[in-house]
Amino acid sequence: MQRRTILAGLLASPALAQNWPERPVRIVIPDAAGGGNDTTARVFAHQLERLLGQPFPVDNRAGAGGRIGVEHVVRSPPDGATLLLGNAGSNGINAALYRDLPYDLERDVTPISLLVTGPNALAVNPRLLPQGGVAELIALLRARPAGSVNYASAGPGSSAHFSMELFKSMTGLDLTHIPYRGAAAMGQAVVSGDAPVIIANLVNIQPFITRGEMRLLAVTSLERWAPLPEVPTLHEAGLAGYETLAWNGLFGPPGLPPVVAERLLPALRRAAEQADLRERIRAIGGQLVVSDAATLAARVRDDIAKWRRLATAANIRAE
Repeated sequence: MQRRTILAGLLASPALAQNWPERPVRIVIPDAAGGGNDTTARVFAHQLERLLGQPFPVDNRAGAGGRIGVEHVVRSPPDGATLLLGNAGSNGINAALYRDLPYDLERDVTPISLLVTGPNALAVNPRLLPQGGVAELIALLRARPAGSVNYASAGPGSSAHFSMELFKSMTGLDLTHIPYRGAAAMGQAVVSGDAPVIIANLVNIQPFITRGEMRLLAVTSLERWAPLPEVPTLHEAGLAGYETLAWNGLFGPPGLPPVVAERLLPALRRAAEQADLRERIRAIGGQLVVSDAATLAARVRDDIAKWRRLATAANIRAE
C-alpha cells in the first residue's frame, strides 16, 4: 500500500503544485469533539480557511485510542484533501500499546509540522484531597487498599493513560485505570468522583480547574510552565526526571506531495502570528510551536521509543 500511495502522490504533485488547495481540505481528529485536540483543530482550521481560501472542515473520528482516525487518513488518497491532527497518544503511545496496528506510525503518515505543545497536569477531585500537594496525595493513595482508587483517561493509549502509568511506575502505587470515551467524559469522571485522580493534557482539564471542580497539583514538564509559575512540577515534587508532554501535529497520508507542506507551512506561521490565536491556545494550556516535518518526525520517534520502554517494563498492553 505504501509504495502505491507514494507513486500516486508523485503523479499528483505537478497538478497540486499549481492549484492546491482547490477544494475543501478535511482535518481528521482521532478524538471526540469537545476536547483540546478538537479545539486546536478548529482554531487552526478557521485561520487556514482565511489564508488559503478553501474550507477546512474538522472531521472527528474517535475510537480505539485514536486508531480509527489515523487509519482513515493512512488509507486516504495522497491528494491533499485529507489531513490528520495527531497527538501524543494517537501518533506516539499507540505504537507501544498495540501490537496489531495496521500501519506504522513512523512510515505510514507524512509529518508536516508540530503545532502546539504543553505539559500534562496532575489533578484531583477536591473531595479526595481538599488541601496539600503531591506528597500528600501519594501518602493518601498509599494508605488506601491496592486498586481501590480509580484514575481516568480518555481511552487506552491516550496521553492520560500512559502519563499515569509512568506515575504509578515511579511511585509504586496501585491505581485502577478506567478509560472513558473522549476528554469530556474523562473530565466528568474526575468531577463526579468515579475516577478522582488524573494526569491529562492541561488543555483538556483547564476548564474544570478554572471552575474549581478539580485541584491542580503539578505539571509534568521538567521546568515550571510559564503561564502557571506557581504550580510545581512532578520532577521538583519528588519524582525526579518525570516528564510527559502533550502535543498536536499536522500529518498527511503516506506519499503526500511535498507541495502541500510548502503551501501549508507559511500559512501556519502566518496564523501563529495572530494574537487571538496565540491567546486562545494559551488559554487552554498550550504553546504555539509551528515547526517543520523533521521536528515533528523527531518528536514521534522519541515518544515511541520512550513509551515502548514503559510498556515493556510495566507490561502494558491493549485492554
